[in-house]
Amino acid sequence: MDALQYAKDIIAFDTTSSLSNVALTDYLEDRLRQMGCRTERLEYEDENGVRKASVVGKKGEGRGGLAYFGHTDVVPAINWFTEEHGPFAPAVQEGKLYGRGACDMKGSVASMLAAAERFEAAELKQPVYVACTADEEIGYGGAIQVKETSRFYREMVEAQTRTIVGEPTLLDVVYAHKGGCSFEATARGESAHSSTRVGMNANWIMIPFLVRMKELYDETQSSPEWQDPEFDPPTLGGNIGIEDFPEAMNVKKPISICRIGFRPMPGTRTDRLIERVTQAARECGVELKVDPGHGAFHVDPKSSFVQEVMQVTGRESARTVGYGSEASVYTDLENRVLIGPGDVEQAHTFDEWISVEQLHRGADTYAEFIRTWCC
Repeated sequence: MDALQYAKDIIAFDTTSSLSNVALTDYLEDRLRQMGCRTERLEYEDENGVRKASVVGKKGEGRGGLAYFGHTDVVPAINWFTEEHGPFAPAVQEGKLYGRGACDMKGSVASMLAAAERFEAAELKQPVYVACTADEEIGYGGAIQVKETSRFYREMVEAQTRTIVGEPTLLDVVYAHKGGCSFEATARGESAHSSTRVGMNANWIMIPFLVRMKELYDETQSSPEWQDPEFDPPTLGGNIGIEDFPEAMNVKKPISICRIGFRPMPGTRTDRLIERVTQAARECGVELKVDPGHGAFHVDPKSSFVQEVMQVTGRESARTVGYGSEASVYTDLENRVLIGPGDVEQAHTFDEWISVEQLHRGADTYAEFIRTWCC
């Protein structure tokens, strides 16, 4: 099948991260086997008891070659833009394939499957690995399991296999991306009727902590210490969400919760960031949960591997992106970059799409990597 048909098939599976992706993994494992791959399947139950699965296929014998990593889960499809077709009913209109995950990143997986299918196993001097993982959107659970338990992954590490993570880059070569670090602060008060002397609204306890967070945010936006000019924007970002309970305005709120996320870059002292937030929480009397996340990703853009990738793709330079990916998990693989079809600006949107032209170009690009490194 070509990349477009693969993409339609894959998008049709509702693999929102809160749901199981097992049915899609079954499909992918079957397709990989049909094209001559040996497969390795890995499964687990997430924290909510939902079954998740990843599959790694190997086409050809030996070690080295090319390893491709993609993920099968998608973000929720809320307020989908049309009633003509749903987010899991793929539709092509004016050269665009619409559907949740079309861009991030089922389209990329489809392009890789179409590329791998073009080659017979017997003609490969080195293998092609295709890994499709679970839960990338909510913590990299599938990628972590692959790294920790996959025998094929161990082969990749031993041979230092050239690695492509297929996130949407418009097929540009990406040598670095930001990481993620998040905090959840909880202030606890005492519920009471708002007209009385008794009780304490938790929001009054939370406010001093919020002031400290605003000061830290302003510092990261203005101080070169927290910035990296290789990225656009060159800052840690800083996103915040606040909620309290219950909703009624005549009740003093017993609970106030603040969630904050930053995007550390390769040179960021994340330990100092965590120390600052932890100290503020302690001094302001709020509870704090810290998720250090996975680090940023960076390889030397002047390395021989990145130069080789640019030569294959015809690009004159490599670039950075502001989002994160599983590339930060696969730290044992030294030779890895991001390159995939689609524009991240279309990812996670209410009308997510990928151009059909990008799908086919993605398949051609991945096929050229296979031809260069495996044949």
